[in-house]
Amino acid sequence: MLEEIKKELEQLAHEGQKRALRDLEEVREGRIRIRGRWLVNLASNDYLGLASRWKLDKIAARFPGLVLGAGASRLLSGNHPLYPLLESCLEEAYQRPALVFSCGYMANLGVVTSLCGKKDVIFADKLVHASLIDALKLSGAKFFRYPHLDLNALEALLKKYRPNYRRALIISESVFSMDGDIPDLAGLIELKKRYEALLFLDEAHAVGVFGNKGLGVAEEQGLIPQVDFLLGTFGKALGAYGAFLITHPEFKAYLINKARPFIFTTALPPVVVAGAYLAFETAQKMTLERRALRKTALNFRKELGIRISETASQTPIIPVLVGENHKALALSEELFKAGYFAPAIRPPTVPPGTARLRLSLSAAIPWAALEKAASVINTFLTSAR
Repeated sequence: MLEEIKKELEQLAHEGQKRALRDLEEVREGRIRIRGRWLVNLASNDYLGLASRWKLDKIAARFPGLVLGAGASRLLSGNHPLYPLLESCLEEAYQRPALVFSCGYMANLGVVTSLCGKKDVIFADKLVHASLIDALKLSGAKFFRYPHLDLNALEALLKKYRPNYRRALIISESVFSMDGDIPDLAGLIELKKRYEALLFLDEAHAVGVFGNKGLGVAEEQGLIPQVDFLLGTFGKALGAYGAFLITHPEFKAYLINKARPFIFTTALPPVVVAGAYLAFETAQKMTLERRALRKTALNFRKELGIRISETASQTPIIPVLVGENHKALALSEELFKAGYFAPAIRPPTVPPGTARLRLSLSAAIPWAALEKAASVINTFLTSAR
């Protein structure tokens, strides 16, 4: 087996797909230090610059007596008093019940696998997150992955297959993590109503960034009540850790009893729950930072000459498609030399032949710090043609 693994690793290296962990020396708002050099961090999902804002001493000052370990799952002795405080805060903002999970991966697995089985059918956008693809496979349900953002194709599948199954679930992200684009949410809601399905919307990359209070695309479009399952995370724009689900009261009660990743996972450490509470409380007030982030994203796209759609121009995720793995690695290295951290994104994270840099902007990075990056990228892409 070791010889087989060695050959497989060699093949990954040959194809430009072998990965290794980087040692990070220090992380600050919008910057990162590697090998003694400070770089502009274009690889983080810290869209509001909150990840390094809350120091442990500040959290402890707000919530005295915090301990590190939860000791058990939430259904045993791990449901620290901060959990209901956090969920109440979420419920006040979303005006619907909330349930906190250990992370987005576990939340996605928990919802899909507990609600859907062999008698059910799932329709998922082709580019949903890996955790949702794993959930599809583990659920035992029949599933179809419709072409990215293609609601006509989705409706054709619903029309053909929906009548043959008990429950139907439609799954989409609100901001897709590798492309930064947004689906027709109103159209998804119309289809789920027409075909008596439920809608699961992963807002991991939209919470904190969209909406007057940073609640996501559904808030911005006034559609929160129409989404059956709204998944948000604390670990991206909110700069903390953990995830939450916004749903109907009955579904919340059902998941507490049926979602295995919820039942059999040790609860989050109280200090983490406290940090998530402070982060969510803070992010709701960061209207100016959200506006600045959108303006920066629009300017950067213009500098790169990227064709801008009305929705994609609003997101802080900017994909720079290169195609070949080795070329993507070369562009990443050029940016590193110029003072930017932007790792290459390669298969299986993205489809073969679509290797890219996925640039994640942050409100903590001023526009002046990005102009040089645009120049490096444009020069590289021109010479690579």
